[in-house]
Amino acid sequence: MKALVVFGTRPEAIKMCPLVLALQRDDAIETKVCVTGQHREMLDQVLEIFRVVPDHDLNIMRPQQTLELITTAVVENMGAVLEAEKPDVVLVHGDTTTSMAAALASFYHQIPVGHVEAGLRTYNIYSPFPEEMNRKLISALSTYHFAPTETNRAALEREGVEQGVHVTGNTVIDAFQYTTYDSYEFVSPALAAHDFGQPTILMTAHRRENLGAPMEHICDAVNELCRRHPDLRVVYPVHLNPAVRNTVFPKLQDNPQVTLCDPVDVQDMHNAMARSVLVLTDSGGLQEEAPHLGKPVVVLRTETERPEAVEAGTAVVAGVQTDSIVDVVDTILTDKETYERMAEAINPYGDGHASERIVALLKEYFA
Repeated sequence: MKALVVFGTRPEAIKMCPLVLALQRDDAIETKVCVTGQHREMLDQVLEIFRVVPDHDLNIMRPQQTLELITTAVVENMGAVLEAEKPDVVLVHGDTTTSMAAALASFYHQIPVGHVEAGLRTYNIYSPFPEEMNRKLISALSTYHFAPTETNRAALEREGVEQGVHVTGNTVIDAFQYTTYDSYEFVSPALAAHDFGQPTILMTAHRRENLGAPMEHICDAVNELCRRHPDLRVVYPVHLNPAVRNTVFPKLQDNPQVTLCDPVDVQDMHNAMARSVLVLTDSGGLQEEAPHLGKPVVVLRTETERPEAVEAGTAVVAGVQTDSIVDVVDTILTDKETYERMAEAINPYGDGHASERIVALLKEYFA
């Protein structure tokens, strides 16, 4: 069989590269990789770390690119790739516009789509935006649904998707075998210079729905937490989006307890996470990754499509109001029992063998 794996953003690459490597190890499968370049530099960093070389690079990234531009560019350019490769299955990931458009292009060519990380839902089509609608559309376009958890499988079932659904775990956990180790030396100068001997919060915040006032509230919460805890340090790799940076830097750059830096590669991120006490994030991926390392997660959103983390006790949704964020983080930092309960909770997203399960399932389907 021939599998075409398509992705375009850094988070997708982190989760799809372990699957690409597992596919490539199997002699029964011919594996081709197509990247769209929805992200560019951050995507290339991940490809280099996993030593994955794309067979096709659509290179669609443009300054101030819109969702319309991404969608039309991927659909239009995917046609030539699908005609050239004629794959038996196209594998896409999660909820990006790259994945939605690649799935649509594959449908137009009547090629089955396999959806990795299927079944995540918030049931609010505008939060996260546009990801919630993207993943619903991908589910409608897909033949095979590789759900990380039983909760995801049940969400698909409620929408009438019952055939081709399999619970595999999340491939992001597979990535840690390639990225983390005790003797790791940071590439980022800011992380290399940081003293992780001080209690450190690793932070990310960049989602569209948090731009503007919510981002200001998040930054105010960080400043207040630093005031309450003079020994606390915060490391924040800041997204390159000007709408994020124009809020974050004026708010936090003068705080001596906060280290602001450019986005870091996946190895730096995973190893910084391993050395931190807590993760503060609006990212979906970090909600899955941090529990693998025993790090409590505070979610800077009003809802999450990963309720398993909340139910398992590895994460808590704090919202985007300053007071609520401060209260939640303060409790975790000062209440030893709360911290240990979250740090020791079992990660619901798998055991690091999701990619192997997906490969085995594909071989069954195409035997």
